[in-house]
Amino acid sequence: MTIRRLTPDDLDRCAVLAADRGWLPERRKWRLLFDVGEPYGIDAPDGDGLAATNILTRYGADHGVISMVLTASRFDRRGLGRRLMEHVLEQAGDRTVSLYATEFGRPLYERLGFRGVGRTAKHTGVFRGERSGRTRPATEADLGAILELDAEVFGTDRSAPLRRMFSFGEQVRVADGGFGHAWRNDDNVVIGPVVARDEETARALLGDLALEAGGEVRMDLDLAKEGLVAWARGHGMGEPWEVAQMVRHGDLPGDRSRQFTPYMQALG
Repeated sequence: MTIRRLTPDDLDRCAVLAADRGWLPERRKWRLLFDVGEPYGIDAPDGDGLAATNILTRYGADHGVISMVLTASRFDRRGLGRRLMEHVLEQAGDRTVSLYATEFGRPLYERLGFRGVGRTAKHTGVFRGERSGRTRPATEADLGAILELDAEVFGTDRSAPLRRMFSFGEQVRVADGGFGHAWRNDDNVVIGPVVARDEETARALLGDLALEAGGEVRMDLDLAKEGLVAWARGHGMGEPWEVAQMVRHGDLPGDRSRQFTPYMQALG
């Protein structure tokens, strides 16, 4: 079975494959990942859609993120997921590569040389609180400062998805020493990325973005940031679902102490 580069014509097939694995269709998310990343897939040998997918998003010359690692349930245990992962890792070359792994996927990634470097939990709920008064809506004029701060904190160039925040997301907010973004997924509003000089600034951004969004929101929080996790739970963000952050060939770039939520798990 041949591995090929996917095209926008495959987006509906990706949504069908996601549904087969119990995921939401997340068409807007897939479309963004197709725009900023390299989607690969294997066509189903029975002619019915895709058998497997994987997306590599390159950041600068030294880092990459792997996401949307899916295999159709009827092709489980045939090695397709591993074969596609090996192909994508070849494309990544000498880059440090990271991903978020469920317990189901973790054994494969460990066999391919990934190691766990942390735990993140998806928290969802209706945020309860008051506006901080410390943030404001961002404009395109703020983009330069946002990109400069993010390059310093993230440690490599992820300007491609950041430049799309104003068109992809519902809102972008800035504070003195930070910025945050919120985008609508199928069933809630995801808050990310949030980059800030300290936890107090991050709380202001998270809270104001959540209150502006209204309804159910999602925050993917690093469990090592125990104070922030407790604050979020105290403001209505519950039902955590944990994944492992894993890395291969080196360490995660940047200053993780100032990265408070990823853009999305698929983008780091």
